[in-house]
Amino acid sequence: MLELAILGLLKEQPLHGYELKKRVGETLGAFWGVSFGSLYPALRRLEKAGDIEVVGAGETGMDGGEVPSTGSLAGEAAAARLRVVPGGSGRRGRKAYRITASGEAHFAELLAADDSPDDERLFSLRLAFCRHLDPEARIALLERRRAELADRLAKARRNRGTTIDRYTRSLMEHRKSSTEHDLEWVDELIQAERAALDASTQKGASA
Repeated sequence: MLELAILGLLKEQPLHGYELKKRVGETLGAFWGVSFGSLYPALRRLEKAGDIEVVGAGETGMDGGEVPSTGSLAGEAAAARLRVVPGGSGRRGRKAYRITASGEAHFAELLAADDSPDDERLFSLRLAFCRHLDPEARIALLERRRAELADRLAKARRNRGTTIDRYTRSLMEHRKSSTEHDLEWVDELIQAERAALDASTQKGASA
């Protein structure tokens, strides 16, 4: 999941590790945190696989700020390497990353994967990069999500009234209502995608 996030963000522009960490949080929300201790190993794996490559400061177009404390030994060591330029100037190195052709192909594969796990974070991540899919693939992604939500809702309705205390019943009712709301939202997205696809098809036929 982290590799999908990294490749998706680097598809837009080269980024430093610190900026990548910041943008993952901005894309997925404050509760989907990523530590430097998990980010830098993922970057090394992708670089070793040839999916990303290191670029210099002049190739990124990014202004790098000071890298903060990471909270982990592995992340701290990686961040320290970014803080210091070889030669002892004491300034942070401008090491950044960009996606390669291999990474573009890997990103497309991860984004369109038909694994259908009932995972809120993975769906949110894929939806954040949904613009990179063609219309049919976007609709397929949303329909898979709709099937997951419909199944969850059916189970919630079957279990309704089986709990013995009002607090558990209230929690289950809240979850059911949230699932109903999410299902309505996904239905609206599917409807909009199909309308856009139909309009594009009609425009192409009349051209």
